[in-house]
Amino acid sequence: MTQTPADSRPVPPVAAKVPTTRTFHGDSYVDNYEWLRDKESPETIAYLEAENAYTERVTAHLDDLREAMFTEIKARTQETDLSVPTRTGGYWYYSRTHEGKQYPVMCRVPALDEGSWTPPTLQPGESTDGEQVLLDCNDLAAGHDFFSLGAFTVTLDGATLAYSTDVVGDERFTVRVLRLDSGDLLPDEIRNAAHGATWSADGRYLFYTTVDDAWRPERVWRHLVGTPGAEGDVCIFHEPDERFWVSVDRTTSDRFIVLETGSRVTSETRILDAADPTTDPEVVIPRQEGVEYAVDHVSLGDRDRLLVLHNSGAQNFTLGIGDVDVHSLDDLETVIGHDQAVRLSDIQVSRDTVAVNLREGGLAQVRVFALGADGLGAGDNIAFDEPLFTASATRFGDWRQPFVRVGYESWLTPRTVLDYDPSTQSHHIRKQQPVVGYDSELFVQSREWVRSRDGVDIPISIVHHRGVAPREGSPLLLYGYGSYEISMDPRMRIPVLSLLERGMVFVVAHVRGGGEMGRSWYEHGKLLEKKNTFNDFVDCARRLVDSGWTSPERLVAHGGSAGGLLMGAVANQVPDLFAGIVAHVPFVDALTTILDPELPLTVIEWDEWGDPLHDPEVYAYMKSYTPYENVAATDYPAIYALTSINDTRVYYVEPAKWVAQLRAITTGRPALLKCEMSAGHGGPSGRYDFWRETADYSAWVVDVAGASHDPVHAIGGGDAG
Repeated sequence: MTQTPADSRPVPPVAAKVPTTRTFHGDSYVDNYEWLRDKESPETIAYLEAENAYTERVTAHLDDLREAMFTEIKARTQETDLSVPTRTGGYWYYSRTHEGKQYPVMCRVPALDEGSWTPPTLQPGESTDGEQVLLDCNDLAAGHDFFSLGAFTVTLDGATLAYSTDVVGDERFTVRVLRLDSGDLLPDEIRNAAHGATWSADGRYLFYTTVDDAWRPERVWRHLVGTPGAEGDVCIFHEPDERFWVSVDRTTSDRFIVLETGSRVTSETRILDAADPTTDPEVVIPRQEGVEYAVDHVSLGDRDRLLVLHNSGAQNFTLGIGDVDVHSLDDLETVIGHDQAVRLSDIQVSRDTVAVNLREGGLAQVRVFALGADGLGAGDNIAFDEPLFTASATRFGDWRQPFVRVGYESWLTPRTVLDYDPSTQSHHIRKQQPVVGYDSELFVQSREWVRSRDGVDIPISIVHHRGVAPREGSPLLLYGYGSYEISMDPRMRIPVLSLLERGMVFVVAHVRGGGEMGRSWYEHGKLLEKKNTFNDFVDCARRLVDSGWTSPERLVAHGGSAGGLLMGAVANQVPDLFAGIVAHVPFVDALTTILDPELPLTVIEWDEWGDPLHDPEVYAYMKSYTPYENVAATDYPAIYALTSINDTRVYYVEPAKWVAQLRAITTGRPALLKCEMSAGHGGPSGRYDFWRETADYSAWVVDVAGASHDPVHAIGGGDAG
């Protein structure tokens, strides 16, 4: 399909045009490339393989650069390493990685001192006395091109492990049960399960979820351990509403099994006694359209109570407390009131402490409260020295745990695990992720604010090497997302160092549709206000150019999934503002997808994008911005689209059609498509494969932005020349 004459550049594949007419609300659109949706078709596979071959040929001049960048990522990563142990019951659990191996090894050691909560001192690459390997994911992945570990949950007595694996990338898992004393696999094998699972208190029953044909988790099942397959399993809950998905978990106290069902804007919770697992789950508070809530169990004196985080009459959420049999939000006692400047995100609960993850001043922070017989005491935010950072309390490993475990990082500080002691308001650093040869003093992080066209201040984060002079037209990578209230928080990324040392500036635009500035930030970037996301990103890009940080010839944009929709939209809106655009698993054929309720997750997505199937206004609005249908006959920036054939969230067909449309209509620089032929939404599953993919598109970014292929600033010290 691709011919390469000796005296010319590679010729791109040309997708056949097979017109298909789609008509809704009196509007017709002719789609020439819908035939690519059939991934069982030999013609489709041949086309995708031809695209891969073309991309490889066009980027062949980058072979040395991407190999160098892969080597840099690998060299800066401590390949043989281990996580900070977390105590649950009588054991400390952790994972190890080993040089040359793609996947982690899951381990534990006994907690020899019942009263000690200080993690044991362990060494990378050296097994310790009493260490037990629970799962070696490298063994489980053997013979498969893709591997993902889903559930990993141990019974309260520590005797039995339930785990699940996906070896295709379609997020349908197979659950197995392992006796940890003998290493024997039980006959239990549950196929086509969703991601998670949890145990009853006695370890006799396992609770898990399954998905429907649209990949929506819709049913919760109770499985009797020792039973082969799932034939005799009992469905304890089914959610018929296609807008909602379900999950199952246990409270940190292990007192209740929790069944959560939620749409994008509404939720409902059921609980059942973990010690009486064959009873029916009971609704805590009946669902109310537009109201979200989540619960956890606390014990005050001799009373079981529920903490309820909800947004009824509280856009940024409020925290209430009530009896276990509470059935109305009106019956809750407020313990943390609503604050328009503070978005309460979630709560983590132990016997004596409540840690609240929140957003304040555009940053993710942690507020800690002592829990006594009378409820919550005064709360304080954990203080950190850096002006830009991300802090998040993780789930308590054990109900008795006296400290709050916190993950902390910034654009310059590698991920740090610390234990915060509420009684002394002090913290103990348990580990900072090693980055070999890295010196944070050589880099600068800062925040600027961009006034949008409608008068809103948009925060942007800027990171660069100290040797790069600000506002002197540097090559620059601008990242954006802006959907689902997901925040692009400060996080140190090893691959970015390879860009910074080549003189590039890395910038994140915290556009509306994300959650950086609270719930209203999200609500003003969705549905019929979705274009704010695109306009914000363009306004940030223009400000970076106008203020001298970069120029259109040196500016590359990057986004993935819903951020890939952002990339396609801004490419149509201002194609002359960017030299290049990287679009990861891009949601660029959004209208076609959201019109089809038979496709995975479509109905759930109506709360995010609107329902164009039944609402003509939503249809017209989406059609006015969806990237695929708005490609114009003009010069476009260079486009590099990456996708995976088994992606169940954004089908490979969307970027495949988009690139075909770009080739057929536009002029300008090449549009490239790279399709992983054995992966899902997250791309390659092994860490080395993932690093290679990252080095691949990073090398393309360096080249398109006109940055140096060789480092001009050494990470370990002064100029490298």
